[in-house]
Amino acid sequence: MSRTRQRKIKLSIITVVGIIAIIYALFPVVWILSASLDPSNSLATQRFIPSNASLKNFVEILSDPVNPYLHWMLNSLKISSITSILTVFITSLGAYAFSRFRFRGRRSLLGTILLVQVFPNMLAVVALFLIIQQIGHYIPSMGLNSHGGLILVYLGGSLGGNVWLMKGFFDSIPRDLDEAAVIDGASHWQAFRYVILPLVQPMLVVIGILTFIGTYGDVILARVLLKSAEQYTLAIGLWMYIQGWYTVKWGLFAAGALMGAIPVLILFYLLQDLIVSGLIQGAVKG
Repeated sequence: MSRTRQRKIKLSIITVVGIIAIIYALFPVVWILSASLDPSNSLATQRFIPSNASLKNFVEILSDPVNPYLHWMLNSLKISSITSILTVFITSLGAYAFSRFRFRGRRSLLGTILLVQVFPNMLAVVALFLIIQQIGHYIPSMGLNSHGGLILVYLGGSLGGNVWLMKGFFDSIPRDLDEAAVIDGASHWQAFRYVILPLVQPMLVVIGILTFIGTYGDVILARVLLKSAEQYTLAIGLWMYIQGWYTVKWGLFAAGALMGAIPVLILFYLLQDLIVSGLIQGAVKG
């Protein structure tokens, strides 16, 4: 068999596998779109292409006076944005300190952070509930049924692994850059801010995006800590449409899920270059 024929066969196989992978990835999205256009609100009678497709579900979920969809989305955007910004800020500072400075207890702290990350977060749900409840007695804005308390829990869960990830990234940057900045009269903070931080910007964007997505779609912790509908995030609000046995509204749920994905898609579109750059650099550094 000639090399040209082998290449054609290989290209054909790759093309077929690629098409199958694309269909496999897009099928759930197409099915949700189909459900959102089906006014029957039932999966039992849903078809791939609804015969009576309409935008009824989108209009109903946006105009529902009992379940404020847009308010829930704003709550999710606020919580996810604040959590992502604080995570990136604290993670970069902590990782830089562990990477560049030598202090007593450094190895023990790193080992403790790694050990804590071994246990699933769900094991600590009861403990987190009690801790946030106690904090609320002294600082109500950080207690139960508050966005501040939920952000506090999200920060505690995301810092450990991200600090380890960023530390390995900082370790790959030559210390000569820090020393050159100090020789030129810069302080450690100035060296970090103006010399080192721009070099790790793509990785910080990746951490921020992953944190945003993780908090934006979280249900369990938000459901445990938030009690009133006014404080609900979008994930909990959508869950309310499918929690009952006889009041399940799959059409409204699908319509809300599609609209809820728009902010994440916009974020990916605006930061796609930095995301790709950060993932590529993170794959070869550490």
